[in-house]
Amino acid sequence: MNTFLDTCIRDSLPVWQACLETDFVRGVADGTLPEACFKGYIVDDSLYLREYAKVFAWGILHARDMEEIRAYHSLLSFVKESEDATRQLYLSRYGLTDGDIQHLPLRKENQAYVDYMIACAREGEGAAECMIACLPCMLSYGWIFKEVSRRFPQVRDTPYWPFVRDYADSQYEQACARWSDFTARACSGLSPHRLEQCREIFLHCSQYELDFWVMSARPRDDI
Repeated sequence: MNTFLDTCIRDSLPVWQACLETDFVRGVADGTLPEACFKGYIVDDSLYLREYAKVFAWGILHARDMEEIRAYHSLLSFVKESEDATRQLYLSRYGLTDGDIQHLPLRKENQAYVDYMIACAREGEGAAECMIACLPCMLSYGWIFKEVSRRFPQVRDTPYWPFVRDYADSQYEQACARWSDFTARACSGLSPHRLEQCREIFLHCSQYELDFWVMSARPRDDI
């Protein structure tokens, strides 16, 4: 049975495929990406995750029940406990701490993305818009880096394998499945108009993901 989320993913797959073909992701896959670019990515991702957490804060603020609050809390916890360990590993590798980078600006592609997500959560009618805005990041990372791991087994011998492994493993896949299930329940029974709005949000956020990967192939000049 084709679900609403299946439709959103199907619509975005060409964009995710374009993400896989970006200079940044291909450079990660074969180990040729200059570390200056990856250093910039880690800084941008750190700043992004700070703003990403604010999307869940809007979700909690407008939550109708404890199930929604627990879902957003689990997302925040996963970002902090799972993604944070590898991010901190790379920050340390580059001689940086979170405190060193918090004053840095988000690059324009990053700023546009987080502004859009926060606006979707702030102006939406509930959990559906909030989660649909967040899911493309979660799900596309899993899809992209499982493909990288499958197509480019040599990535295991590069400095970027800990990063790829985080998103290609079964723990991440299981977490995405839980969040997808919650989102599917939030979208159940929505009007056709609101479902169409959510479908557009999903596709727009996938396109912002592509912009982020293109941006990341350029090193920052302020670190």
